[in-house]
Formats: sequence, C-alpha cells, structure tokens
Amino acid sequence: MNQHLTDAVQTAAPSAADTLLTQLQTAGIDFLFANGGTDFPPIVEAYCKAEVDGRALPKPVVVPHENTAVAMAHGVYLATGRMQAVMVHVNVGTANTINAVLDASREQVPMLLMAGRSPFSEKGHHGTRTRYIHWAQEMFDQAGMLREAVKWDYELHLADQVRDVVNRALEIAESTPKGPVYLTLPRDVIAAEDARSEERIPPRPPVAAPVVPRAQLEEIAQGLREAENPLIVTANAGRDAAAFRALSEFAERYAVPVTSYHQRFVSISTEHPFEAGHDPMPWVREADFILVLDCDVPWVPQLAEPRADAKIVHVGEDPVFARYPMRSFRSDMSLAGRPADVLEGLLDILGPSLPKGEARREALTARIAEDRAATRAKGEPKEALTPEYISRVIGEIASPEAAIVNEYPLRVEHCQRTEPGSYFGLSPAGGLGWGLGAALGIKLAQPERDVICTMGDGAYIFTNPTASHWVAQAQGLPVLTVIFNNALHGAVRNSTLAMYPEGHSSRGGGRMLADLSPAPAFESLAGAEGLGLRVESVAELRPALEEALAATRAGRQALVNVICDY
Repeated sequence: MNQHLTDAVQTAAPSAADTLLTQLQTAGIDFLFANGGTDFPPIVEAYCKAEVDGRALPKPVVVPHENTAVAMAHGVYLATGRMQAVMVHVNVGTANTINAVLDASREQVPMLLMAGRSPFSEKGHHGTRTRYIHWAQEMFDQAGMLREAVKWDYELHLADQVRDVVNRALEIAESTPKGPVYLTLPRDVIAAEDARSEERIPPRPPVAAPVVPRAQLEEIAQGLREAENPLIVTANAGRDAAAFRALSEFAERYAVPVTSYHQRFVSISTEHPFEAGHDPMPWVREADFILVLDCDVPWVPQLAEPRADAKIVHVGEDPVFARYPMRSFRSDMSLAGRPADVLEGLLDILGPSLPKGEARREALTARIAEDRAATRAKGEPKEALTPEYISRVIGEIASPEAAIVNEYPLRVEHCQRTEPGSYFGLSPAGGLGWGLGAALGIKLAQPERDVICTMGDGAYIFTNPTASHWVAQAQGLPVLTVIFNNALHGAVRNSTLAMYPEGHSSRGGGRMLADLSPAPAFESLAGAEGLGLRVESVAELRPALEEALAATRAGRQALVNVICDY
C-alpha cells in the first residue's frame, strides 16, 4: 500500500505548482523567499518532487516574517540587478508585506510577490477547503490591500494558464519603470493538473528605457554651454554603475557640482572634487541651469526655489514620478531615459570642455573643499559619541567594496564611499524594518562581500530582529549590524521641533511620542551563535567595530549596540 502511494506521487501529472516553479527557473529567478501557510502544500510537493527528479528550481529560503522576505528580495536585486520571487500566506501574509512592498515600489525594484488564496471550492476538488481558516481568510479583493503599490495584480484561475501568467507578471515587473507585481494562487488551482505542462513558453523581453533623441540632447548641451552656474541634483543615478562613471567624468570635465539629496545610491565618490554634499538648497538658489538626474524631490519649495531665469531639465526612466499624487517642481524639459545614456550622450556632444567651465573651476573646487572640511570637522572625536563620528569610523573600517545598507542614522557625508554599489539607503517610501532584510539579501547574493547594516534603534525594532537573525544563522549570512541607539524615534522628535521650536513640546526636547526608553539590551539579540557588543564611549567604538567585522569574516553574524545621545 505504501509503495503504491509512493509510485502514484512519483508518476502524477505535473501540477500548476510544478509548472509555476519551473517557469520561474526558466526566467532566471534565483530565490523564492517563502513564509508558508495552509495554501502552500502544492508548492511544497512541487519542490520535493523536483528534488527526487533532480530538477533545478529557484532556491527556497524560509523567512519567518513577510516584511523581511520582501526586503531580502529587494537586497538581492540591489546586489545583482536580478529580480526575485516571494511567496506569502493569503490575506494576512499579504498584509505583512505592504510596508516592504511600498519601499520596493518607490525604489522601482522589480519582484514577483505571490500569495496563497483560500481555495475556490468547498468540496470535491484536490486542494479544496479542509481547514476552518479557509473560510475566514477569503476576501472579496485580496489584492486591493496593495494595489497602489504594485504595477499589476492577477489571480490564477486556470491551471493550464500558469506559464502565461508568470511570463506576464515578469514582463511587467521588469519593464521600465520597474516595480513589484502581485499574483494570488488559490490552493485548488495550483494543485490541479496542468494539461499544457509540456509546452515551453520562453519569457518575453521587458520594455527597455527609451533612447533620448539627439535633438533633445543638443538642446540640453546648448543650455549647459550658456550656463554660468550649472548644477546636478540626484538621488538614484548611482543605481547604475555606468551612470556613476559617466557622472564622475561629466562633473570633472565640465566643473559642475553634484549634490545627492536623500541619496539611496553612491552616484559620485564622496572624495570627488565636485561632490557638493547632500543639501541642494544653497546650490539650487544660485544655479541658472539644473539637471535633475533620477531624483524625486530635487529641492524643498518651502526652503528653496530656483532662480526665475534658471533652466531646469528632469531626466530618468520615470522623470515625472507618475505614481506620486502631487509633485509640481518646475521643469522646462522632462526626458524619459537612463541617466547613463543621457550623460554619455552629453559627453559626446559637448566634447572636452565647456566655454565657461574653466572660469568657475578654481572657485568651485575651493568652495566645495572648504564646505567638506567644515562638515568633516563635525565628525572629529568628541568627549561623547556622536552619529557623525560613528559614521566616520564605519567608513574607515569598511573596505571600498563593502556594502553599507543604511536605514536612517548613518551620516553619509561622514562615511567615505568611493565605489558604485557600495551604499544603499532606505527607499523614499520610508517603510521601516527594511535595512537588515536588504543586507541579508545582499549577503545571500554576494557572500564574499562585507555587508554592514546601520540602523536606528527604532528601525531595528521594526526589522523583526528574531526573524532576521534566525535567517542569518540558518542561511549562513554573517552580516554586521550597527545600531545607533538614542532610545528615540529621531524623525518624530526632529519633525516636531522643526514645526514647534518654541512650543510646549520643545520643553521636553520633543520626546513626546518619540521616546523609546528604556532601550533593550540589543546586543543580546545577535543570534544564538552571533557576537553581540555594547559600546558606550569613543574609546570603545573602533575596537568593537573591528572585532565585529572580523567576526563576520570568520562566519559569525555580529551586532554592535552603540549608545549615543543625539
């Protein structure tokens, strides 16, 4: 009897779940980050069957919290440029992803998010409802929870349609501008036999970023030739290493300052002579030509406005950020295209120099060097630990090739980063709990790299520490986590004090509804086999960080809890 049942399983026709996983493998998906539920048995069976048959499928990675699973897929994409897949449990699992999906959406990160769905059938079908929860977890519109955050959503209705549905999902996710997509999988549908399982349907190529017409590049080039004080403002250009190289050459060749506002990537080396810091406001007020490179918020109108005679050009794969409900920055031209292509085209058209470039070179380099020196002086060691000094030491101990993943507290202007792909900041959506999951994803994709995750204590609480450290241990992902611990939600405090500097809330230092004291002993949460250290003084900081980084290189995850009052 047992042998008969085993044979029946081995010779059963492929299910929709078998085809789904096979098509993901065909499409180049490396990992399936999974947090399972009662809707997962067909997926589990498909993996086990493939193991018996010796067929390769995307590596399954168990992640015991959905927010962390999506962040890990996000991190793999940052490291490799290859989109990944996530599968979670029905409506409640989907709900736990929304925070991280919003981050991916605003960062234009493609991924296939799949979720189970209560079986359609109440009896009579393989995979039908057999648990009490199958009634309670059905929704009229499960995808409605995150429809605004995804580019496409669909529910699988027919088992033999699964290849076409997967191809459609991936085609849309990877088409410019990229982003997450959502597919729901009723259990009885993915358990059903796929009558078309033998068909081979190759993935379709996504829509690439458009090529900017030469005539428009010529118009931009003419504006740059005439400009006395041109400026480049970016946030995301450095997501592409080619854009990093082109921007570095462009700024140097034509003496154009580059500011990175709320940067998420290294778009230009922190040591470049025309890297003009992270506050564009003073530069925006002076510039007569502003090139906005893949930047959603190039200035804050309440704080600074461009000159009335300034010419402003926005460039990016989605230069108008169409999914932002309100965005009214001035623009004389908006070009849809890759920043690297635009910069390389301008370098070709403009040639070796700009007519007015040399006239401003000396004054600009002196001004930027002076500003940089004044900024970095704030990172000198003081009697007490400061976020500026912590950031400086992290930059000094990290190799140029190390990946630093920052969720708010790191002061980028104090942390030396000279290579593309060596720094990743939180998405403009601001969904907390992203950093450690993203760092784990980068380490999973590039195990040879040092990966350092910097977080505030509030963000660390959001990151589901138990789930994240468990994944690090289970998957062998030795990441260094550094917590800037001021027992405070700094964003809440700072926003309150900015609005009411002399108000009643200022009397308590803006801590109302921002206070996170008493702070837990975070160093005790570094995982069963991890290294946890606590730092309370300037003298302890560098040795602790060096010890922790050495531990990660030896295969242990490490956490440094840095107590700093700021």
